[in-house]
Amino acid sequence: MDAPVSSQQLVRLLADDDRCKIAAALVLAGEPLAAAEVAEATGLSIRDVVDSGSRLVSGGLLDGDADSYSVIDGVFQHAARAEAPPAPVSAHSDQPDDVARVLDLVFTDGKLVQWPAKRTKRLLVLDHLAQQFDIGKRYKEIEVNDLLRPFNDDVATMRRYLVDEQFLDRGNGEYWRCGGTF
Repeated sequence: MDAPVSSQQLVRLLADDDRCKIAAALVLAGEPLAAAEVAEATGLSIRDVVDSGSRLVSGGLLDGDADSYSVIDGVFQHAARAEAPPAPVSAHSDQPDDVARVLDLVFTDGKLVQWPAKRTKRLLVLDHLAQQFDIGKRYKEIEVNDLLRPFNDDVATMRRYLVDEQFLDRGNGEYWRCGGTF
C-alpha cells in the first residue's frame, strides 16, 4: 500500500465483526499467524478468514496472505498521530524550546498570569521582562511601570523581583538594566 491508513479507513475496515476479530487476534498474538491459526483463535471459518484477511490486506491494515498474516507495523500509531491536533504555535518561538515552554505556561495572550514557584523558572520570566529595557538607558519609575503594565497590573511585584534578582538596578529615583540575556 502506498499511502498510510487514516483513522477513518481503519474504522471502516474494522466495522465488520469478522475483520475486527481477525485484526484483534493478530494484534494480541504479536506475531504473524496463518489463516488456520487465525480461524482457531477467532472461531471463524478458514474461508471467512481468507476473505476478510484479503480485504484487510488491500485496505492497508495487514500484510501477507493465507500462509501468514501480520499487522503492518505502526499502522495504528500513524493513524492516531495523524488525527492528533497540531501542536500549538508558541508565542515565544524565538526562544529555546525549554524557555518557550515555561513562558507559554505563565503568559496568556501576553499577560503574566502566574509566577512560577521554582526560582529557575521565575528567572526565565524575569529575563523575558528585562528584555523590555534598553541597555544603558535610565528609566524613571513611571517609565518602568509603563513598560511592565502590559504584562501584569502588579508592577510593584515585577519591579521588586527584577531588582532583587539583579535584572534591574536602581538609584536616585532611576532604574537601569544590569542583567539578563544581552
